[in-house]
Amino acid sequence: RSLKAEYGFFLSCLALSFPGESVCVCVRARKSAALLTGQRHRRHRERKERMSTAAEDTSAQVAELKEQVAQQGEHVRSLKAAGNSEELDGALTKLLELKRALEELAPGSTNQGRSKKKKSGGNASGDKKGSSASAASGGSKNVKKETGLSISHSRTEDFTYWYTEVITAAGMIDYYDVSGCYILRPWSFFIWEKIQGYLDGKIKETGVQNAYFPVFVTERALNAEKDHVEGFAPEVAWVTRSGQSELPEPIAIRPTSETIMYPAFANWISSHRDLPLRLNQWSNVVRWEFKHPVPFLRSREFLWQEGHTAFATRPEAEAEVLEILDIYRQVYEDLLAVPVVPGRKTEKEKFAGGDFTTTVEGYIPVRGWAIQGATSHCLGQNFAKMFNIVYEDENGSTAHVWQNSWGLTTRTIGVMVMVHGDDKGLVLPPKVAPVQVVFVPIPYKNKRLDEIMGKVDELSASLRSSGVRTDVDKRSNYTPGWKFNHWEVKGVPLRVELGPRDLDSEQVVVARRDTGTKETVSWADLPAYVEKTLATMQGDMFVKARDVRDQHMKTTMTWNEFVQQLDAGCMCLAPHCNETVCEEKVKKDSAVQGEPDEHDGKQVEAVGAKAGAKSLCIPFTQPSLSEGTPCFACQKPAVHYTLFGRSY
Repeated sequence: RSLKAEYGFFLSCLALSFPGESVCVCVRARKSAALLTGQRHRRHRERKERMSTAAEDTSAQVAELKEQVAQQGEHVRSLKAAGNSEELDGALTKLLELKRALEELAPGSTNQGRSKKKKSGGNASGDKKGSSASAASGGSKNVKKETGLSISHSRTEDFTYWYTEVITAAGMIDYYDVSGCYILRPWSFFIWEKIQGYLDGKIKETGVQNAYFPVFVTERALNAEKDHVEGFAPEVAWVTRSGQSELPEPIAIRPTSETIMYPAFANWISSHRDLPLRLNQWSNVVRWEFKHPVPFLRSREFLWQEGHTAFATRPEAEAEVLEILDIYRQVYEDLLAVPVVPGRKTEKEKFAGGDFTTTVEGYIPVRGWAIQGATSHCLGQNFAKMFNIVYEDENGSTAHVWQNSWGLTTRTIGVMVMVHGDDKGLVLPPKVAPVQVVFVPIPYKNKRLDEIMGKVDELSASLRSSGVRTDVDKRSNYTPGWKFNHWEVKGVPLRVELGPRDLDSEQVVVARRDTGTKETVSWADLPAYVEKTLATMQGDMFVKARDVRDQHMKTTMTWNEFVQQLDAGCMCLAPHCNETVCEEKVKKDSAVQGEPDEHDGKQVEAVGAKAGAKSLCIPFTQPSLSEGTPCFACQKPAVHYTLFGRSY
């Protein structure tokens, strides 16, 4: 301290003696004083200690995450070896979440940029510079890692891994802190908006109106219908506290809205003049029971529309059930180019609390599984009696209304991805693609660069004016080959290439995403060519998917034929007695238990295990059923043909 005081006096003298130099001298002197008194050394030592502590904390976190990744990876491998598809999807999702957290904490530690398949620099065009970028982008080694280019898993060999990788690499979803909840990024939310717009217009044409009801439902209202609540009880999420105070009564977050909307229906309906009442709402719902979420297919929160209607007579209600179901069929087949099978659910599979349920069932190729696309339910008078929804008819008599409910969810997006995608990424139907045509300029040593950019802008504007959704990729830090790969992963239907030579010949090269074919098209013909090709692609994608589905939908008359086709990844149309006991036995007996196995000394699930087949629907279009035809499973007289299959 005395040394510091003397140094201060010395500085004051210097300032008085050399006023013009005082600032420079004082700064240097203060640094010297800090060195002499040890302050600078102490600050340096403290900073090093803080950095060392932070590094130790980070190292500990990295080590812990690596251990979790290793354990979860081992779990995934054991499930894969056991053929346990039901648990594999969720386990894989958790593994990817852990890897993502580890990569953020210690970049490069998960080797996420490594590809399992040998590729030409991660670029579909074969351009050796396809995955490189300018210095501004951080170098070629980081480009692939940053963008998620080059899908590393095969759709045919590692379908679950492939699906998860594609929807993340294409920018459709991102993971969230709450397991089972996902962020829908603009690329996927645009597709949902197209589905919304299409479906909303269709149902409004039939006389349905939109409304919105609260997300919360009281325990008393939820428990009003016993059969209904039993079907949803394991899935219900409850709010029990407000701040630090316990709520006097638990409040459920809607798993569906029958018990939320129908008390209001009872208030609004009193006369036959109030009927029909046909409402729809676009909302989110929460269903919490499952352990293994799959983005789009099975998540704890998802988006949907749900229609709820009331009629004076049963025939009116039944007519609407089929009308709405056909609209759902159009959403899948006309908009998403996904073929579906319309039909009626068995008593075992129908909606809890309803009279009957109709459905459209899709088929996921490669996986060989079916998937429920959307449902339309006739609720009969069950809920009307429970909530006392009555009306007075023309004769002054009172009667309960007949009700329906119907819904379609963001599952549609996942089904579309699984049906059309390939080893390069998404393949989007033109009708729902956020970008239908992407222009990729191909400059050569920057020659005539301004002319090229001007022309692609002009051509893009021409297409936009005719209603085509376009984008121009002008990024200068990526090569054309890199851009080709980027837009292929995202599934853009058409890519238009234009380089210096194309300026002289007044033409472009157009590449189709679904087939990979290329054609040279003149500037003048481009608008007509694009319009025709997009329509052709939409139709071609549907026909291709339908042909694959039809090849895997087999008619089987005996149990042995049924099991053989089921294990070959097919849906089976079989004569059935329509009895629940028989249906349950089919599911039990068609499950494959596999053989017991051990991994690293631990017992794991049986190798080759497969889920049993469930009834998908009783298709509306039925083969001829001869009198006396026996049920394929129990030999009792068959009532109709039922479609069976392993299902999500």
